[in-house]
Formats: sequence, C-alpha cells, structure tokens
Amino acid sequence: MNHGWTYRDRISKSTAGCTVLDYYTQHHRHSNGAEWQTRIATGEVLLNGAATIGHTLLKRGDQLLYNRPPWQEPDVPLTFEIMLEDADVLVVSKPSGLPVLPGGGFLEHTLLGQLRHRYPHNTPMPIHRLGRGTSGLVLLARSSQARASLSHQMRTQQMQKIYRTLVTGHSMPDRFTVTHPIGKLPYPVLGYIYAAHADGLAARSDCQVLRRDPDTALLEVNILTGRPHQIRIHLAAAGYPLVGDPLYTIGGIPKTFTPSETGELSVPGDCGYHLHAMQLTFRHPTTQNLVEVTSPLPDVLADDWRSR
Repeated sequence: MNHGWTYRDRISKSTAGCTVLDYYTQHHRHSNGAEWQTRIATGEVLLNGAATIGHTLLKRGDQLLYNRPPWQEPDVPLTFEIMLEDADVLVVSKPSGLPVLPGGGFLEHTLLGQLRHRYPHNTPMPIHRLGRGTSGLVLLARSSQARASLSHQMRTQQMQKIYRTLVTGHSMPDRFTVTHPIGKLPYPVLGYIYAAHADGLAARSDCQVLRRDPDTALLEVNILTGRPHQIRIHLAAAGYPLVGDPLYTIGGIPKTFTPSETGELSVPGDCGYHLHAMQLTFRHPTTQNLVEVTSPLPDVLADDWRSR
C-alpha cells in the first residue's frame, strides 16, 4: 500500500457555477457519479478546507481537495540504471512498464516516486517523459539553473532524441519524415486522448529503416519535437503502427472505442509495443559542453537480435 495522495483543483471562470459533484464527474472521469458522491459524503473531498456536499455550487477561485486513501498500486519493474550523474544533471535508463510520473493508479510505483526515495531532500525533476511502455533514457535536472537551461533546449529544439522501434509493414522508403499535427480527440473514460489531428500542434519525426523483415521493419527515429506519444502516433499515421501497440492504428488514431479482450478500453499507458529511447544529446547547463548519452538496446531492437 502507498501513503495515499491529495489531489488539488482550483475553480476557474469557465468551471464556476457547476456543483461539486458535477465538477468531479465531468473532469475526473475515471470514476462515475455514484463513486464521487460516496467520496464527497464520507469527507474525502474538501471545499476550501471544509467538508461539503455534492450539490454545493462552486465559485471562481474555490479550492477543491480530494484526499485519496492509500491504495495498492499495480506491480511494475522498479529498477532503473543511472547513465550520467553530476550536481546539475541526472540521466537514467528506465525499463518498459515503469511510468515516469504519477497517474492512472500509479503514485510511488513510478520513476519519480523511486527517485524521491533515493533523493528525498532534492529530488531530480524530469525534463521530459517517456510513455509507460517505452524504455530508455530520461533526462532530469538536479538544480533550478539546470532545469531552466534544459527546458529551454527542449522548447527550442536544441536537444536531439533518437529512438529505436519495431513497426508493422516493410514497404516504407529508406528514409522518410512524418509531420502530421498531434492534438486531442474525445475519448471515453479519459475525456480526451492525443492522436493525429488536423488542428493539432506541429510535430516532426525523421525516420530511417535499419532492417526489413517479411512483415516488420526496424526503424531509427529522430525527434526534435516532443508531443505526447509522438512516435506511436506518427508511425501509425504513416501506415506503420508499432508492433504490439494496443492503442494506435493506421491513421494515428485509437484502434476502437469498444472494450479490448480484457473488457476495458485501451489507454496510452498500456504496454506491448517495442520503443526505446536510445540516444540523447544536449548542452550541459553549466559547462555548455555537448553531452551524448546512449542506452543499451533491448534484444528485439538490436540489428542482430535473431542471432542472439
């Protein structure tokens, strides 16, 4: 069991006027109205620090707190490898299955949760994130100066991130670029999901074929932008979904809005695909030297994996 968590919401102009129950039902769709009503009635939800009822109307500036009791988190691989560490920067290589940040039922069983245990007084903060099912390099800052510098490099596309992945199909050009915008689509339970969207934000993925097999291809992908699930969405949009991806299909959109074999809708955190953040290049925030870090590849993404 973890130690529980307090979720905080501040009411904006656009959400003022709705009830406490309606707010939680509409904005936190992982639970239904009856479940939220029970939490409100048992005092797990506070309005401006005091107990409330579901029919209370909310005003702009109100603060809601949901004190979630301790819960048993799903089992995930909790080990990770430190690839680079100094006073300003930490680069780790995480396994597939370990979330980077809390969410979706995960709190302490995350990379950030494990880092809080290891560095309780000055926990490194992620500059970017990887999907739960994606393995490989994560860059973190250990000082405010480093965080500002590395975040600026990320925003201004001065940081290079190279991935390996296995995709369905093998008839693509040796080199190709995908620039389909990525935005939000409505999605049951979650409210929205990131997908290929004509009105989304600009994104670019430069792809190179490393090996072609009868039904699949091994690709190297270089991204300067970092939209959520960008590689999964872009390769699916190009007609080459990642092998084993439970969510994204041709067109870069969710496979279906109907339950999967498990009886539940697929969500972005579901695993099964092969995607590895292999190489990361950035300027050190203090020395300004160019830093390049490489993470060993999983066997299935190595050039010669069939001979191992």
